[in-house]
Amino acid sequence: MAAITKVSPLAPAAFPDLPVIEGVSFSAIAAGVRYQGRTDVMLALCAPGTAIAGTFTKSATRSAPVLDCQAKLGGASDDGAAILVNSGNSNAFTGRNGQEATDAIVAATAAATGIPAARVFTASTGVIGEPLPHDRITAKLSDLNENLSPGAIADAARAIMTTDTYPKGAATICEIDGKTIKIAGFAKGSGMIAPDMATMLVYIFTDAQVDQAALQAVTTKVCDATFNCITVDSDTSTSDSLMVAATGTSGVDATGNAAFEAALHSVMLDLAHQVVRDGEGATKFVEIEVTGAVDDASAKTHGLSIANSPLVKTAIAGEDPNWGRVVMAVGKSGAPADRDTLSIWFGDILVAENGWVSPDYAEADAAEHMKSEHIRIRVDCGMGHGASTVWTCDLTHGYIEINADYRS
Repeated sequence: MAAITKVSPLAPAAFPDLPVIEGVSFSAIAAGVRYQGRTDVMLALCAPGTAIAGTFTKSATRSAPVLDCQAKLGGASDDGAAILVNSGNSNAFTGRNGQEATDAIVAATAAATGIPAARVFTASTGVIGEPLPHDRITAKLSDLNENLSPGAIADAARAIMTTDTYPKGAATICEIDGKTIKIAGFAKGSGMIAPDMATMLVYIFTDAQVDQAALQAVTTKVCDATFNCITVDSDTSTSDSLMVAATGTSGVDATGNAAFEAALHSVMLDLAHQVVRDGEGATKFVEIEVTGAVDDASAKTHGLSIANSPLVKTAIAGEDPNWGRVVMAVGKSGAPADRDTLSIWFGDILVAENGWVSPDYAEADAAEHMKSEHIRIRVDCGMGHGASTVWTCDLTHGYIEINADYRS
């Protein structure tokens, strides 16, 4: 996993100024998990009464930390919660060693913070198949606990990066019954990105008061519409974890509240888009909207087929408006489609309709759109009312260079 020095051309200008979320504090440290002198472990400590929800990879080879977190999700606790994450090594596909490392990290975190082991959630990201040197992490737990700060969220975001070229953060503030709640979070992800989820770690914190079951329901719903609608390379990781922590410190009850759901959606979508914009080797951010499908699920299937097609993605990288590749991707998706009712747009330019190129189509116009950093492709199937939007990036030589050298 060679160090990445060139920041994605699609990166935001700077890491955002995230608001402090009362009831949670952060710290980060260099533990030498894989590289010396690189910040690679973060700790988040949440106040008593914090509700925790999460969604995780559906991979059949998911890691020991993922399995441990899934087993621990449940009701709110008076004991608080701790989240410990390392980068550089995913602690995945390491047999009994994986669980032993997870247990050791959980025990050390519990001892250092006073949080019960049942409320310690861990995650690891990085190289698969190498034993995690967990002693390097546990040796730093006292320092991590002693240096916790409510304002250190940016440090935590940087600690979980692997091939990311920039840390990813997002936040929003919303009102419920005239009272303010805050949501802030960060994510990592760049490659091995596909729905269900991706090689992503996402941590979102809010001072809203939310019942745990309701928080889990809204987290799952919003994740399906955001992180499960992005893809960089169609590969689903062993280690994906998304967690939402609601400290309740604002005293504002957001259980089942539509404004809270919309605010959470905005933060998750912002972070999901940032993951795509940092796709390994990416130079284009691609939005694919499918309408007119027989149902929403079919629309999403078509959209992901287009988004995951190497031929579509390389054409976008080459700024070639090759709409034939979009036709191909729809046809192979497995969802219902009819050649003679299909219409395709690149940006606002109608390229094809009713099974044939549009009589008004001028390739020069479409080629001009393909020069943009934000590419929009729309497909209407002409078969129903199903709709879905997914997001991806182009496929360039940079992706090959990064992944050919990943373990060095």
